[in-house]
Amino acid sequence: MTTADPTTPAWTGTVPVDDTALAAADTGGPGHPVLYLNGAYAGRRHWRHVTGELGTGYRHITYDERARGRSATSADYSFEACVRDVDAVLEARGVERPILAGWSYGAAIAVHWAERNPDRVAGVVCVDGAIPYGLTGEEGRERIRGLFRRIRPLLPLVRPLGLAARMTADEHAEVNIEINEVNAAIAPVLDRVACPVRYVLATGDNLGAEEGEMEQVRAALDPVLDRNPNIEVGAKVLSNHSHILRKDFRAVADAIRELAALQSPEGI
Repeated sequence: MTTADPTTPAWTGTVPVDDTALAAADTGGPGHPVLYLNGAYAGRRHWRHVTGELGTGYRHITYDERARGRSATSADYSFEACVRDVDAVLEARGVERPILAGWSYGAAIAVHWAERNPDRVAGVVCVDGAIPYGLTGEEGRERIRGLFRRIRPLLPLVRPLGLAARMTADEHAEVNIEINEVNAAIAPVLDRVACPVRYVLATGDNLGAEEGEMEQVRAALDPVLDRNPNIEVGAKVLSNHSHILRKDFRAVADAIRELAALQSPEGI
């Protein structure tokens, strides 16, 4: 187990990758490294309650994905590009065997990266994401496109709140279509994940979902739990998908603490 360097100073800057630059921050210090992966259009500021709860005992590494937050735009907003960005950030910060904490879209990135890099990850916390269910087919795609056409005027207004990216409404829709397809096919990936995974699940619905639909979505995780003993639900909380990091950050922090405690003492 690689120990964190206690002399690593705090850092804020950018990580160049492909045709873009990712705005990132690293608190440094000797604590176990945790890399935080954001929602589809969100920036790293959404993790502030979690990192505040965990405090200085952990090394917190956050970054904004392409065209989110303070990061530069790109010609490639694909899911695979976002998975590659994990490697870029970890290499830039010299981090080995982090815990990955991902919310929504970021949870899918986390489990895909963990499945591909079993010797490089200490564990994964999935916050209401990476569930094997997705809107697919032409009907699903049109439903998603219709939603983003309706909210097009709102995107510039919610962007400063970290709820939209510097993308067109059509680009937002295509990102959402792709992640639905990724999630619909994620069960075999979850079956192969060899590190400990803890889910923190919301109970409420999210934007664009019909009443009760999200509970049906979350139930799709049950067969995976039966097949892979590495994966457990750490908590099921009262908030909805959008508010979980703000209202139930303590449950997320507890899941991170649990995974850190599973590591050898010299790695914490």
